[in-house]
Amino acid sequence: MSEFGVYVHVPFCAHRCDYCAFATYADRDHLMGDYVDAVVTEIGWALQGGMPAATSVFFGGGTPSRLAPEELLRILHVIPRSSDCEVTVECNPEDASLERLRAYFNGGVNRMSFGVQSTQPAVLADLGRRHGTMAHEAVSRAVLEAGFLTWNMDLIVGSRAETLEDVQRTLDDLVGLEYPPPHLSCYALTPEKGTPLGDDPRRHPDEDDTADAYDLVGEVLEAHGYEWEEISNWARPGHECRHNHVYWDQGDYLGFGSAAHSHQRGRRFWNVRTPDRYIAMVQNGEHPLGGEEVLDQATKQFERDSLSLRTRRGVAVEAFDSLDEISHLVRVSEGRVTLAPRGRLLANQVIVRLKSST
Repeated sequence: MSEFGVYVHVPFCAHRCDYCAFATYADRDHLMGDYVDAVVTEIGWALQGGMPAATSVFFGGGTPSRLAPEELLRILHVIPRSSDCEVTVECNPEDASLERLRAYFNGGVNRMSFGVQSTQPAVLADLGRRHGTMAHEAVSRAVLEAGFLTWNMDLIVGSRAETLEDVQRTLDDLVGLEYPPPHLSCYALTPEKGTPLGDDPRRHPDEDDTADAYDLVGEVLEAHGYEWEEISNWARPGHECRHNHVYWDQGDYLGFGSAAHSHQRGRRFWNVRTPDRYIAMVQNGEHPLGGEEVLDQATKQFERDSLSLRTRRGVAVEAFDSLDEISHLVRVSEGRVTLAPRGRLLANQVIVRLKSST
């Protein structure tokens, strides 16, 4: 069976973090019921068009755990799924009650992802995060008791409030858990225009400090049995995120909900951004298309190469005319080029050297 992903965007948040530029809203909770109805309707239209069974489903946002479990599961249960489908729900640590996680698990969710970001108080405060510094322990216990075998925690490095020692303490806290997450993601903090962090240059990350923090994450995780999977992802064997690979392998996927993106056979398209407009269009019987583009062969090849280069699979040596100017950023083995640890944060400097980039 070919891999086919489904992404469901949940745009609701209790609070908008200082760095967030996603299509999320902290003042739209009154739309939740109508929004779920609209997503179920949109999925129904896709089923009429012959949508295949999903091999992975990912509920992202926003904060999917803002929805009551029965509302989220109402969406999940209308999505056709393969017998071994991976179903992931992003969840805020403060929402991770045992009751909620059990409801997810009993309803067909088999993978969780938690935005912990850090375990250090000053860093959490600078990022605008609301969960407490011991949230990782409570989450780990609840996930285990609810029955989940695979799950993820997200980290962010680069806050001006964060020292290298803070990064080390966070990593010690996570890998030292009795039941540590088998998958960890680590993202470099990016100042986005229009966010409180992005609009305050004093809070912008220092590139060298961020690189040092990222290097430390890789060193610690790989020393504890995690394998580097992609620029921002490490997993213990058997716990890789199947849904991520649909994106990285340039596979087909359908996105449902406001601002959700889709890709099918070289056509990329996306829904209107705001939940208000999305609901109104679906209620009026209109497909909520916000825009689309058809990728030509050259663009598809470049995206295939650049996505593959971001992963441990890498690309064939023949994808480059020369490696001389980037030899310090890559490794070559058995005819494949992969990013060296320092090259992972400087991937764009390698990607522009691909033959397909010209």
